[in-house]
Amino acid sequence: MKKFKAESERVLDIMINSIYTHKEIFLRELISNASDAIDKLYYKSLNENLGLSKEDFSIIISVDKENRIFKISDNGIGMTLESLEDNLGIIAKSGSLDFKKTIEKSDDINIIGQFGVGFYSAFMVSDKVEVVSKAYDSTDAYIWTSTGTKGYDIKKTDRETVGTTIILHIKEDSDASDKENYDKFLEEYTIRDLVKKYSDYIKYPIKLELKKAEVSEATTSEDQEKTESEVDEKFETLNSMVPIWKKRKSDITESEYFEFYKSEFHDYKDPVRVIHTQTEGSINYTALLFIPSRAPYNYYGKSFEKGLKLYTDNVMIMEKSKDLIPDFFGFVNGLVDTDITLNISRETVQHNSQLRKIARNLEKKIKTELLDLLEKDREKYEDFYKEFAVQLKYGIYESYGANNELLIDLIMFKSVKNNKYVTLKEYVLDMKEDQQYIYYASGKSVEQIKAQPQAEIVLDGGYDILLLTDDVDEFTLKMIGTYSSDPDKKDAKEFKSISASGDLGINKDDDKKETVADDTDLANFIKEALGDKVSEVRFSTRLKNHPVCLTEVGEISIKMEKVLKSMPNNNDNIKAQVALEINVQHPIYTKLKKLFESDKETLKEYATVICNQARLIEGLSIDSPSELAASVISLLAK
Repeated sequence: MKKFKAESERVLDIMINSIYTHKEIFLRELISNASDAIDKLYYKSLNENLGLSKEDFSIIISVDKENRIFKISDNGIGMTLESLEDNLGIIAKSGSLDFKKTIEKSDDINIIGQFGVGFYSAFMVSDKVEVVSKAYDSTDAYIWTSTGTKGYDIKKTDRETVGTTIILHIKEDSDASDKENYDKFLEEYTIRDLVKKYSDYIKYPIKLELKKAEVSEATTSEDQEKTESEVDEKFETLNSMVPIWKKRKSDITESEYFEFYKSEFHDYKDPVRVIHTQTEGSINYTALLFIPSRAPYNYYGKSFEKGLKLYTDNVMIMEKSKDLIPDFFGFVNGLVDTDITLNISRETVQHNSQLRKIARNLEKKIKTELLDLLEKDREKYEDFYKEFAVQLKYGIYESYGANNELLIDLIMFKSVKNNKYVTLKEYVLDMKEDQQYIYYASGKSVEQIKAQPQAEIVLDGGYDILLLTDDVDEFTLKMIGTYSSDPDKKDAKEFKSISASGDLGINKDDDKKETVADDTDLANFIKEALGDKVSEVRFSTRLKNHPVCLTEVGEISIKMEKVLKSMPNNNDNIKAQVALEINVQHPIYTKLKKLFESDKETLKEYATVICNQARLIEGLSIDSPSELAASVISLLAK
């Protein structure tokens, strides 16, 4: 027995047991090696006029379940005794890589393998591996045999045709210390699934040898004896060979794109956009992306995993490459086929900088397509936006505004005035000439916002309000800071909550808050009665028909406080500061003044009731509904 030409047996042990994440990868690697071998002979045929065409080549898989034998055969270039020694006896020797360096790049030749270690993945599922090979232009065939790390044997053998057959003796389930199910690799349905998953677009047919016993009845007059006919053998091609993304776009119909999307990404609805792009230069890649019309049921859950499929020369390397797509575009499905260098297991890439360049290109392409959809099919874009608005807005917040330029024109909010979606650009272009701010309010519906006292002031002035319904909305606007529809950012407008204290920039007379000097003691008394429920009590002239309202003081709003406190490891010290505004033009103000002079205990009850009423107007909860009800009944009875 010959020893492997590696520094130690431990190196091969690592190759077999540690490099690959999933044992099923062995089939992808062996098919890729078979495709390499065919490529070499096909290239030789092109250069030496051997008369061979692509239709002459195939990869054959056959299974003997009873004897636990798995075979994969090709009619490629084959291996001599020397190449068997070099390619299988030296770990990480890449015959494919050496061959690739000797030829000029051609559309007809794509050598998949970058390392020779792919072959050793066979030992993950086998306790013995045999390689029978006959090289082109050779009269001799050889069989290479190994049971793992101890070494290997090479002998002469008989083989009529050129090519290579790898014979795997699949491990017994009962002998498996890792409790792996090895039986499944002998099942036809598993083989079909793995070829479809990893090697569907290998350009040579991958055929599965099928054996079906056709039983016929041969009867005699004496014993009605049944006999079995000879086994009828046939082959079934498992792969589609030509990837849709390698075809010319002009040759692909919309329905073909849609059917591919539904089949590949398990969606029952058509995508809203298809992006098919090819780039050549410092990085070569083809991308086929789909913008879905609906979010998966688990999209906003922990179980959802974003990422694009990564192919190298038609072989799927990663099912979910997170580096190819940012989180804020995580809803995009699709794939990228590129020629970037892979790591030793071909499960990840060696140069993440290349992936980042591809990702940046794809980000810009996705944005362009979404803006085009917004402009040309508003209804379809709004349907899409309802599904993925949170993701887009969160992309601005989580990057601390770094993604503003990429995402800001894609986000929308409901207009309180018109109850329709508007972009920030549309809002600004529709602003009144004297308007100083972009007004917004947090709430569940347009109707709820319109019922707020502060909204009456803004809407009566002819100004619109953006409705913020999602938890991330206010945080997003904080990160945006200002917005201008002008590319040069001239005359940028600040965002202003209608519930914010201070000047709303509407009308100096209506907007100002008066604190009557003689009523300072009344304000202080009510504040003391309410404790830390409010930070301040004010008397205002701007509330028109509304008796009271809450206004926010400081950077943390009421909605932001609720969101922050709902997060894990929240800080209980986070608290929105609010002021209670009382309308001096409303009868309640006169009532409070009288009580301050005559019945301070009843005034305390009034203070609690009007504060809770202000919270209810804002859509906020109150500490004790039963206590509020009791206070109202008590006041009515007096």
